Amino acid sequence: MATEIERKFLLTESEPTCQEDRHASWRRAEPVLYCQGYLNRDKARTVRVRIAGNEGRLTVKGPTIGATRAEFEYAIPVADARAMLALCESGVIEKYRRKILHHGLVWEVDEFLGDNAGLIVAEVELEHEDQPIELPGWIGQEVTNDPRYFNSSLSSKPFQSWH
Repeated sequence: MATEIERKFLLTESEPTCQEDRHASWRRAEPVLYCQGYLNRDKARTVRVRIAGNEGRLTVKGPTIGATRAEFEYAIPVADARAMLALCESGVIEKYRRKILHHGLVWEVDEFLGDNAGLIVAEVELEHEDQPIELPGWIGQEVTNDPRYFNSSLSSKPFQSWH
């Protein structure tokens, strides 16, 4: 079984102070446009279709326990992904994703668009839940266990509706 172990963080509002973090700022990474929707947003399982750049993906995820969940992801033709997005429940998410290597780990920074504009979240995938990580200077509050920040939640209750 495929497993995803992921921690999620908000970003700080200030620019990093140390030279290393300024050089590795998440803003320097090339953005890729993501468009994703959910065919199923049940708590026991989510089924997501995504277009990332020129690639289509279909993903099935199990329930989250701590920072861990079952995850199965498959490449699909982009034309199929576009057709499946039309079948999705309301609330298709658009975001720019940047990937940043920091101390041997790849951080994915998502800058949301549309009804989720203003939200920027960083995720890092781990080998095991208690794996030590060196946080980049632009990392702020951890939101791993806050379901409001799950993409499936953001598709039904967007960030801009929280205020």
